[in-house]
Formats: sequence, structure tokens, C-alpha cells
Amino acid sequence: MTALIVCHFVLAAFARPLVRALGARAFLVLALPPAATTCWALTQWDTAASGSSVDWSWAWMPDYGVSVDLRLDALAEVMVLLASGVGALVLLYCASYFSDTTPRLAGFAGNLLAFAGAMLALVLSDDLISLYVFWELTTVFSYLLIGYDSEHRHSRRSALQALTVTTLGGLAMLIGFLIIGQEAGTYRISAILADPPPAGTAVEVAVLLILCGALSKSAVWPFSLWLPNAMAAPTPVSAYLHAAAMVKAGVYLVARFAPGFSDVPGWRPVVMVLGAATMLLGGWRALRLNDLKIVLAYGTVSQLGFLTLLAGVGNRDAALAAAVMILGHALFKAPLFLVTGIVDHAAGTRDLRKLSGVGRALPHVCAVAVLAALSMAALPPLLGFAAKEAAFEALLHGDTADRWALGITVAGSALTVAYTARFVWGAFLRKPGVADTPVHRVGPAFLAAPAALALCGLVLGPGVGWTDRLLSAYADAFPAPAHPYHLALWHGWGTALLLSAVATLGGAVLFAARDRVARLSRRIAWPTADGVFGQLLLGLERLSLQATGFVQRGSLSVYLATTLLVMLAGQLSVLIADRPWHGAPAPRLWDVPLQGAVAALTCAAALLCLTVRRRMKAVVLAGLTGYGAALLFVVQGGPDLALTQFCVETVSMIVFVLVLRRMPVHFQESVSTWRRAVRIPVALAAAATLGVVVWVAAAARVAPPAGAAMVEETAHHGLKDVVATILVDLRAWDTMGESAVLAAAAIGVTSLIYLHRRAEGTAAPSEVRGSTAWSVTTEPLTGVPQGDEGAPERGWLAAGATLAPEHRSVVFEVVTRLLFHPILVLSVYLLFCAENMPGGGFVGGLVAGLALITRYLAGGRFELAEAAPLQPGLFTGLGLFISTAVALFGLSDGTVLHAWTYHGHLPLIGDYEFGTPVIFDCGVYLLVLGVVLDIVRALGAKIDRQIERAAAEKAAARGAGPETGEATP
Repeated sequence: MTALIVCHFVLAAFARPLVRALGARAFLVLALPPAATTCWALTQWDTAASGSSVDWSWAWMPDYGVSVDLRLDALAEVMVLLASGVGALVLLYCASYFSDTTPRLAGFAGNLLAFAGAMLALVLSDDLISLYVFWELTTVFSYLLIGYDSEHRHSRRSALQALTVTTLGGLAMLIGFLIIGQEAGTYRISAILADPPPAGTAVEVAVLLILCGALSKSAVWPFSLWLPNAMAAPTPVSAYLHAAAMVKAGVYLVARFAPGFSDVPGWRPVVMVLGAATMLLGGWRALRLNDLKIVLAYGTVSQLGFLTLLAGVGNRDAALAAAVMILGHALFKAPLFLVTGIVDHAAGTRDLRKLSGVGRALPHVCAVAVLAALSMAALPPLLGFAAKEAAFEALLHGDTADRWALGITVAGSALTVAYTARFVWGAFLRKPGVADTPVHRVGPAFLAAPAALALCGLVLGPGVGWTDRLLSAYADAFPAPAHPYHLALWHGWGTALLLSAVATLGGAVLFAARDRVARLSRRIAWPTADGVFGQLLLGLERLSLQATGFVQRGSLSVYLATTLLVMLAGQLSVLIADRPWHGAPAPRLWDVPLQGAVAALTCAAALLCLTVRRRMKAVVLAGLTGYGAALLFVVQGGPDLALTQFCVETVSMIVFVLVLRRMPVHFQESVSTWRRAVRIPVALAAAATLGVVVWVAAAARVAPPAGAAMVEETAHHGLKDVVATILVDLRAWDTMGESAVLAAAAIGVTSLIYLHRRAEGTAAPSEVRGSTAWSVTTEPLTGVPQGDEGAPERGWLAAGATLAPEHRSVVFEVVTRLLFHPILVLSVYLLFCAENMPGGGFVGGLVAGLALITRYLAGGRFELAEAAPLQPGLFTGLGLFISTAVALFGLSDGTVLHAWTYHGHLPLIGDYEFGTPVIFDCGVYLLVLGVVLDIVRALGAKIDRQIERAAAEKAAARGAGPETGEATP
């Protein structure tokens, strides 16, 4: 099972090269994993039909009781056959539906196959958490497939709508899963259903939340709005996701949990009322629409309501009817969607008002459509008829609620017959006053997939008894009635057959009066759910804009004051209520007098920041406070922290200086007296409160410090640097999360500057000869010797030709040339010495970044491009990839981030050891280097471009000035 699931995702990852090499024929290769899964499922038919199951379990994190469990039983067998069998045929259909020149075909192909893999894993999952993960994967892939034609606003909106509705339902379902798992004491679905937790308030709430997720996925009212809009997707997506796969996931979930929870109060009313309402509303709406796909979409909504009702009734015969109806619905609705795609291809329209005589021009296509339509209308001898008979019979012998549901399903079946007839009439028959629609020929390969599905519906009608043993194996999970129902095409004359005849006759009457019905439907139509959804989104957007305008005033001082006041209120209330300082030892001013001296100098630098008016002075003084904190680390005996603080503070100051180039020299904010009177007490109170909180928190320790244990653990592995070991081994999870946050923050900041491409190429000849930010001046310099243009000049930098002589510093260039490579070597040394000496990937990455910053400061953006020709995103992404790969590699031993160490011996070098923590630290090194390089390119090279552009515009204006003056009389 796992191999088949993995094959789907692996081959989906190779969809792009396959499509590039084979074009649309790549779909033939991509159909292999679903086809193989279908063959495997057929070999397991007897096992599932006998009531047994095929189980597979992998203890992912055994210490936490987390495992991945898969299970193939009777219900999963049906769903696997549908998800894989229909998926394989749809992929084969895509080879004819798309052409080699179709845009974004590779992404579509990969997403479709990946969706098939996620759907397969969903129906096989026997663990609530695994089921939720694959549930959301189907949501994500469906979003990508629905929004395939992203250039059109309607496609983007439809994809977002489907994502919003199904994701919200999925989150509610996750909460229900967690409650059920806690109440049952296990997250194994088979174990929960074998011994359901006793009914109570928590279980009732959990069941309703799970139903919320299931109903939103299956487009049951009031969540049905997203499915018709999802018809913006290509027809193969509609045939697969909205007939055989995604929308069936919600019905599958109801059917899966019904044996254990159908008796919980609230289950039956929700399922039966909403299912019946959906069946009527969807069928009624389909009678007035003119787009063939939209007609089928609302018909699908109606059928999903019917399926949800049957699956949730909670008795054996209704469960059997639901199972066979799930099978029948896929075998008639998928070919109808596929035929609609063929008609659209051949005629160029899906508007049934414009189509006429298509059946005569495409007789084979018409025959396949009629065959599938007869099954949807539940006419003998098709599978749809046998399924509808089973449903009527199950509801007929139920309780009062079941009989009410029976009446609604009869009415809904009449609507089904009516819109089915309208579909066939609109797509294929001639219409008075409408000329025959010109169509082009359809090849047999194009028709093969829908024909195969329609023929299955025809064969399984008389042969429905072949499926009885398998489907009964699922239905037998419910208490057995006195006379259990068995599937057969003909059960003799009876009430169920009479009801089928009434539904067929009622549908024929509605179709005969289709014009009047359509006018009546439009006259009494409620506001569409789609319109209501749009108004809700618009109102939410307006509310968010108003809230943002009220809160975000654009004043950093206001933001900071608000943050400090909230912190003060929370901390002071706790301090006043608990009085935690009682019994706490009095704080010491310092351990050694040197700490007091450094602290005094640091405070003096901070206070001087309040007195200066020049931005550069403020930056330098703020940097001195950071260096003062680093000196405190040195005095306290923390060289790792001190080294990191020095590097971070240096990079921060350089970034500040780069930004200040585009800002006024002096602070221009005028602070009134009353504002200053408010700011000073807030700042002092925040500082005092923070100091008290730190003191109280340090004095509140009741357990022995963990430092001794960490030192012992580090020494046990033959290491000396405890801090580095904590970062890359003992607390590697924290480092991994912080690395991801750092990368996201850097990408966000630089994206605000790079509105277009982020690339920064090497110096072009034209740019070298022209003006750059390092050669332009605001005013022409006078009195400066220009030197002999023909004299030979030593170039110390790779891009030294871009620098103007008056802006060059030979000393700086020589120092940069001499120190660049030693600094890089130092960064690598800091990376690999971290196990036994101060250093690490974070510090090493910062030092390497400082080397590149030095090149930039000495020679400008082109010098930086020569020093680092690769894009920063490559370093950032590669670093994250390496760290994540090391983390996942630990799964081979059962634990994420499990560490291995290899001991070896090399000639001349001697004994050495190399472990996965070092590789993890290499990922951190590359990530930090990429972040620093990205920020320098954004705040340095990008601002250089702005300076060059402004200088060019000023020079052009200066040159155009005299000409304009001469032309003026």
C-alpha cells in the first residue's frame, strides 16, 4: 500500500520532464500508478469481501505514540477502486483532451496525479491524524487544479472559494478528531469504531464537528456553493474530483463513522435533514441552467445530498444502498462530465440553447452519454436502477424519519430524471429554430474512458449481485435486521418499484413542462449562496480595512508604547496579585566589579541616544549598547554568546548604515512636551518591570538547573562546547524552527524592496562605462586631479572599473583583497570547530556574510555580484533543505533529528569523527549566509540602483535646462 501511494507522489514530481519530453502523451505514463493500484485492489477483493482487512502500520514516533496506519477493508476497497480506476481513465482521457502546446500542462499533470495519491492515502488511512493530513492535501491539490486557468478572475475566485469552505470545515473536523481521540484513548479509527467512546457532551460536539468537515467536503447545503463554481476547472478535473474522488471524501467519512456514531444525538437529524434539503435544492436548481457542466454540477450536489442521507441513516440496509449508490454515482456521473468535455471540444460550446443535432453528428458520443444518463435516471437495467431500488427499500422499512426521508428522495429522484432528460435533450437532440451545430470528428481514444465507465454501469446492473458480498461486508458492521436486503436487479413487483415508476413519471412531466418550470424556478429563486458568500467576503474586507486603519497609524512610537503598556498591564497585575518576591533572595548588583563598569558604560550609551539629533550617531550609540551586552557575556564566561552578539551587532549596524543613505541626516520628528512627558514614564516603568520580572523568574526556580545534565550529556559524547551541542543536537527542533522563521522574515523584508526580479547580475560593459552609485556625485567635482587616463592602474577588485577615482580607497581595497579569503576560511573554521570550541553554523554564516559585506563596501554592487554570483535564495533554500533532510533522516531510526556519529582515521590527520549535527549546522551556515546576502543585496544593491536612477534623471534635467532656456523667447 505504501509503495503505491509513494509512487503517485514520486511520479508526480517528475511530471514536468515527462511532459517536456512526451507532451500530452505523458498522461499515459502518469496513469500507471492509479492503474497498478486498481489491479492491486482487485486482487484484494476476496479478502475485503470476506470481512477481513489488509493492515499496515509504521511507528513513526513510538515514544509519543504517533504512528501511520493504513487499512484496506470493504468500504476502503470500494473507494480505492473508484479513486484509482476512475483516476487512471481520466488521466488517459487527458492525453486526448489536452494538446502538446497547452500552457502549464506539466503543473496540471503533476497536481492531478498527486491528488490521486492523496485521495488513495485518505481512504486507506486508519489513523485520525493521518486521515486529516491527506484530507487537507486533497484540499490543496484541488485548489491548484480548480485554479488551473489562473489568468481568469473567475478561476482564481472559484479556487479560493473551494479552499476557504473546505479548509474551514477541515479545521472543525480536526478539532472533532482530537476530542474523539482523547475520549476513546486512541486515534486508530478501527479501534474507535470497534469500541466507541460513551456518548456525552464531548462526543456529541466532536461528532457535529466531524460532520461539519464531511458536509463541507461533499458540498452539502449550506456548504454547496463551492462545487458549481469549481466547474471553472478543466473537464477532467470535474469528472474526477467532483464525481469520483474529492466530493466522495465527505460521504466516505460519514459512511466510515456511521457504524460507531449514528446513535449519537444530533447525528441523524443533521445528516438526514441537510442531505434531503441538498437533494431537493440541487435538483431544482439544475432545471433552469443552460451550461451542461453547471447542470451536471447541481445534479452532483443533489446526488451528494442523497448519498449523505443514505450513509448517515444508520441501519444495515441503508448502508448497503449507500455503498452501491457511491459506486453507481461514479460510474454514471464521471462519463457524463467526460462526454461534456468531448462536446465542448467538438462543438466549441456547452450552452444547451446553442447545441442542436450533435447526436446525429456524433452518434457514438451520444450513445455513451445516453447509457450513463439512463443509469443516473435510475432506469433498468443499469446499475443506477438497482441502487435506487435498494435505497427505496431501505427507507421504506425504517422508522418515521426514514419514511419522511423516503418521500423527499422520491421527489428528488423525479428532479433527477427531469434534469437528466434535459441534459440529453440539450446536448444531443435537434431543437426547432436552431441550426445544427458544426462539430469535428472525435477519435476513439478520446471516447474510450467515458465509454468504459458507462459500460461498467451497464454490466453491473444485471451483475450487481457480484458486488453484494463485498458491499454487505461493510453493511454488516450495523446490526442485522430480521430480513437483510441483498442486491439484485429485480426484486419483483413491490412498493419500491412503484415509487421508482412514480419518480420516473414525475420527472417526465417536469421535463415536458421545462420552460414553465424554468420560469417558475427563476421567479421564486432565493439569493444565490455564491452571492451571499461574496457579500460576506466584501463585508469582512471592509471591516478589516477599518480595523487596520484604526490600529495601524503609521507611528512606530505608538506601536512600541502600545506593546509596552500591554506588557506592563499584564505583568503588573500578576506581580500585584501573587507578590512573588516574598522569600526571593535579594538581587546582586554584580558578580565582579568589571560587570558594573561595562553595564554603566552600556547604559550611558543608551542614554546618549536620547540626546543626539543625527541618525548616524544614534545608530553608532545603539550599536555600542549591543557591544556592551557582548562584553557582559565575555565577563560572565559565555564566549559563544559573545561571539554571536558581536557578529549580529556588526551586521545590524551595517544594515542601518545602508538604509540611512536614503533617509534625512537628522531626525525630523518633533516631539511635543506632553508626549515626552508620557513616553519617559512608560519607558522607565517598562524597564523597571522587566528587571523585576527577570529577578523574580530567576528566584522562582524550584527544580535543579538542567545545565549540569547537559554538560554531562555533552561530555558523554566526547564534546566540550555545550552551547553548540544544545543548538544542533539537544534542542535542534528549536534551531530548525528559528531557521525557518529567519528565512521567512528575510524573504518578507527583501520582497518589499524587490517588486520585480531579485537577480543581480555581473557588471555589464555598458554599466561599467557608465555611472554607478559608487561613481556618481551630486555635483561635479572641481580641483580634483583626474590622473592620466592611459596610465596603467593596478586593479585590486574584480569590479574596480565601476568606481570613480575620487571614490576609491586604495588602502580599503587592498585590505579587502587580503582579508576576504581568510575571513571565509575563518567562517568555515568556526563552523567545524563548534563541537569543542566557540563557533557554530550561525556565527560562521554571519562571518562569511561580513566577508561579502566588506567586498560590497569596497567596490559596490557589481563587486558583490562578482564575489557571490549565486542567488541568495539558493543558499537559503539549500540550507533549509539540508537541515530538514537531516531531521527526516532520523526517521530511519524512528525519531526525527536522531543523531549519528561516524568515527574514522585518516593518514597524517589521525582520528576524526563526523556526525549528523555537523551536517545540520552546515544547513544553518548556508541559511544564515543566504539571509545576510539577501538583505545586503536588497538594502545595498537595490538602493544603489535607486541612487543611479535619481542621478541619471538629475543629469538629464541639468542637460535639458540650457536647451529649454535657449528656446524660450
